[in-house]
Amino acid sequence: MTDYVRKILSSSVYEAAIQTPLEQMELLSAKLGRQILVKREDLQPVFSFKIRGAHNRIANLTEEEKARGVICASAGNHAQGVALSSTRAGIRSVIVMPTTTPLIKVNAVQRLGGEVVLFGDGFDAARAQAEILAERHGYVFVHPFDDPDVIAGQGTVGLEIMRQHPHDLGAIYVPVGGGGLAAGIALLVKFLNPDVKVIGVEPEEAASMKAAIEAGHPVPLDQVGLFADGVAVRQVGEETFRICRELLDGIVTVSADEICAAIKDIFDDHRAITEPAGALALAGLRRDIENGTAPATGALIAVNSGANVNFDRLRYVAERAEIGERAEALLAVTIPEQPGSYRSFIRQIGARAVTEFNYRYAQGDKARIFVGIKLARGDAEKADIISHLVAQGLAVTDLTDNEVAKLHARHMVGGRVGGLNNEMVFRFQFPERPGALLKFLEGLNDEWNITLFHYRNHGSDYGRVLVGVEVPAETRESFFSHIDEIGFPYWDETENPAYKQFLHLA
Repeated sequence: MTDYVRKILSSSVYEAAIQTPLEQMELLSAKLGRQILVKREDLQPVFSFKIRGAHNRIANLTEEEKARGVICASAGNHAQGVALSSTRAGIRSVIVMPTTTPLIKVNAVQRLGGEVVLFGDGFDAARAQAEILAERHGYVFVHPFDDPDVIAGQGTVGLEIMRQHPHDLGAIYVPVGGGGLAAGIALLVKFLNPDVKVIGVEPEEAASMKAAIEAGHPVPLDQVGLFADGVAVRQVGEETFRICRELLDGIVTVSADEICAAIKDIFDDHRAITEPAGALALAGLRRDIENGTAPATGALIAVNSGANVNFDRLRYVAERAEIGERAEALLAVTIPEQPGSYRSFIRQIGARAVTEFNYRYAQGDKARIFVGIKLARGDAEKADIISHLVAQGLAVTDLTDNEVAKLHARHMVGGRVGGLNNEMVFRFQFPERPGALLKFLEGLNDEWNITLFHYRNHGSDYGRVLVGVEVPAETRESFFSHIDEIGFPYWDETENPAYKQFLHLA
């Protein structure tokens, strides 16, 4: 430990990296009743802590090694650190990246002067290829985590935390991929104050350190999920395992939904967007507080490790964040297939906001709807809603944690239906406020049967609904007069090719 602490204290990381702030999470602290802070490594020049270890390793190269050039394997953050540090030192850098790497990271590496080679569908395949190229061309391999200089560079994060918050510190939560950051922080923190807990956090679908500790040695995972690509490592390093097994106080694993909720927490408090791996530690911190397993006293700190996320990934994050923080329930409910059933059901929901409502007509006396409901009290409120609906004689299936429902079924409710010769389809738009959906439904007369209904609250100022209605030709004039009186803007989409091809049975 003494040797590592000496390396950390003499590290040259600040030639390339900055000391990042330790910021209060005011909103989340008030919500969870604990002092919570976040270490903003997303503010580094390459938007990730990885610049620390990469630069420290490159700064310690011999002149002969610099002449040979360097190579590394990385899903993006280590790659950017290596590229930036190498370019500044006038060293050639070759970066092998998995083909699944977000484009934002590939482009960033190229802008920083790295020569990108895309290979394999994960970090381990990329690393194997990098080792082959290093042997073939004589490059110096810069390991992303299992190297003493890299570990020491990452340890400077712990040094800064202990300087920024030297007293009343309960625990530091650290994201774990290969283990370099966790090992470096644990070495420094435990040297200075053994009473401070250092807790690693891993995704459930890539918990390689947890598997290694349970096995007593590093073991390869059979499969690694790629959502948190910055920590998607199949097997941790020998050196990082040795340190983490001895010094970490525990490992917490979290779901992708919990990571999405933590991304939202950071945005709500700091208006900053992190990558999934960047919010991983905060997700673990929240899990420990909610489970009652966090240290009882002292501030709790989460390391926000990076912000390199593709913009289009945010659609998935937004969709899953409220489920991850247990703020949305997804239910399948069977109601009578008869006019007025929708209004009756929405009244049973009460003043709660409906986030989604999907329905497609099916012949028979029962209708099945897919509904999302915003929760203020998490699972306890969901249980109350289900109990109330069941007491009203409705069949309810909880789909909140059903992956097929969350990823696919919610977008596939519908299809072509026979026997609807008089169906017309309309888009409606109405101001998005509590009770707006019920007001809209109450404005539709039971004289016309609803055959299709899709509504999703996207958090905007206006709710948008797609509605199918059976309108016999002889009643169309009165129908249009009726919907004109409702007063909401609408568009007739009966001839829309998307409806014609996918929802209408000719």
